[in-house]
Amino acid sequence: MEIVEQLNQVVGTGNPVALCTVVNTRGAVPRHAGSKMLVFRDGHTEGTVGGGEIENLVIAEALESLKDGKTRFLNYDMIDFETDPGVCGGTVTLFVEPYLRDPTVVVVGAGHVGRAVVHLARWLDFRVVVSDDREELCTPEAAPGGDRYLPVPMQALPEAMEIDKQTYLVLVTRGVEIDAAGLPALLETQAPYIGLIGSKRRWDHTREKLKAAGLKDEEIDRIKTPIGREINAETPEEIAVSIMAEIIALRNEGKRHTRKI
Repeated sequence: MEIVEQLNQVVGTGNPVALCTVVNTRGAVPRHAGSKMLVFRDGHTEGTVGGGEIENLVIAEALESLKDGKTRFLNYDMIDFETDPGVCGGTVTLFVEPYLRDPTVVVVGAGHVGRAVVHLARWLDFRVVVSDDREELCTPEAAPGGDRYLPVPMQALPEAMEIDKQTYLVLVTRGVEIDAAGLPALLETQAPYIGLIGSKRRWDHTREKLKAAGLKDEEIDRIKTPIGREINAETPEEIAVSIMAEIIALRNEGKRHTRKI
């Protein structure tokens, strides 16, 4: 199967993959311009850009691109790899392009604000996961618009789904006890955004409980509260707008470096 066809198949599943392409060569090289290789997050590959030490270096760069979402131009002088019997003496330039999974908004709490966030996030073309430990609220009928429904406690979310740097957590729960019990597990993930709804008094109580549980200030400071951009929001729908505006602003900081699938 052609590499481009394989890429399309992987993109269709939503799994991250990096496409490595030889874009320029000079002198004697093992692979011509246009040669392609796919690198998956577990390190396995499809196709080749020449083998040997250069390919190992390209794979390492591709794996890094899947972590930071940034493209890379790589230039190699093959004369430098004296111990590689495949050295041809030319130079090669490659382009590494990461294809990451769709950005995902996880809404924890399927109350009035949660349902409004689900609706707006779906309209904005995010993948949406709805979670609530109240099973009767965590359904497509109660909270329409989700791509996936996880009726589990907040602390069980990292086991129930993959939370990576493309995952934005919106915590609009019903109380301090739920937040204090669930946040430590979420703070161990790579989520770039953990937004928590609630008053200053509610947050003060939550913070005290988190510190009592042994969390450090720098860990707790990852939590964004009050949640959302300041637009004097009052209704659930207005609060949803402020939350999604904050998420979009954060996502777009690095958008020019990332290819969405």
